[in-house]
Amino acid sequence: MPFLMISAEWFWLKKKNKSCHDLAKAWSKGVAILFAVGAVSGTVLSFELGLLWPSFMEQAGPIIGMPFSLETAAFFLEAIAIGIYLYGWDRISPRLHLASGFLVGLAGISSGIIVISANSWMNSPAGFEWVNGTAIHIDPLKAIFNKAWFSEATHMTLAAFSATGFAVAGIHAFFLRRNPKNSFHRYALGIALSLAVVASLLQPFSGDLSARDIARRQPLKLAAAESLFKTQKAAPILIGGIPDMKTQESHYGIEIPALLSFLAFDDVEAEVKGLDAFPRENWPPIPVVHYAFQIMVGIGSFLAGVSLLILFLFLFKRTFLFRRAFLGLLAFCTPLGFIALEAGWVVTETGRQPWILYEILKTKDSLTPMPGLIYPFLGITMTYIFLSLAVFFLMLRQFKSISGNGFGSVKERPL
Repeated sequence: MPFLMISAEWFWLKKKNKSCHDLAKAWSKGVAILFAVGAVSGTVLSFELGLLWPSFMEQAGPIIGMPFSLETAAFFLEAIAIGIYLYGWDRISPRLHLASGFLVGLAGISSGIIVISANSWMNSPAGFEWVNGTAIHIDPLKAIFNKAWFSEATHMTLAAFSATGFAVAGIHAFFLRRNPKNSFHRYALGIALSLAVVASLLQPFSGDLSARDIARRQPLKLAAAESLFKTQKAAPILIGGIPDMKTQESHYGIEIPALLSFLAFDDVEAEVKGLDAFPRENWPPIPVVHYAFQIMVGIGSFLAGVSLLILFLFLFKRTFLFRRAFLGLLAFCTPLGFIALEAGWVVTETGRQPWILYEILKTKDSLTPMPGLIYPFLGITMTYIFLSLAVFFLMLRQFKSISGNGFGSVKERPL
């Protein structure tokens, strides 16, 4: 969102277009809402880790304490920058104001990547030696830059850009269907789609990088995602399918021969480990992982296809970008990126089970043994539900304010 915000401001500084000025201010309010709620949810998370997973934090704290400290520094930098941006209109120079907005986005990306490094460490433990149930010889830098860090951070960052770009574009496309001449929503659509298209077309490449990494580090997760029950050479990619845990087969899916072997190992004859290569007690919940993976890949492919269509229309049939049918398609895409994003996290976290720290510490062994666990769990859950409702109603009010009343009254020529 900060990058959308400063893009609108940059257009305003370049063209002196009032719609872009209004757009930057409107989007900055959305950034402020999400930042405030994110600050609260992050604070709750620290209590959640201590209350619900004390055994895990006892071992993990000394190792991944550094990324959490760095994330806090990035968060404070983001807080300072967003304060300057929100209250700096007409108080500081335009260039400094624009730079403060860019710093909000840069600090936000840095914060996300640092947190993801902690999560990737759970998938690819590094930076310590595990002796008699205790971590020794700790190296925090090796823990941060573990083998899963780059692929996971790249994939998630692009997913965030894609999901946000399509969500914002879809909202403004919905309003454009009601008021096709509104320049406020036209500029918003153009800026949001620029972000969404670039991120969505890069996402399949990052997904391929991530899949190759998982094939080598966590072959069991790949087998669960593909519902591959038997180890085999020239393993096929499965599109759709319903896993049958009794017969250990997948039904009603479409198989593309040898494609999984090629995508994972650059060799159509390469052997891909199936679920039969691992102890049954270490299997994750196969249907959950498989369906989540199919949702993620399916939506990601669909959004990449829509992005190609957008690129084609922009180059050859630009007026079609504002046709009602196409605006309806964009409005349909509004939630899809976030659905794919959440499905991806289900694959990442559920596919790692039963391990909270992969092949070292099991989830069941890290759960708090304290009696009455249900009470802090319910308390934390209710807090997140409250925050979700707060975001919903605050953003709904913001959407109503940009629906055309008071914004975009100046009719500009089409982008």
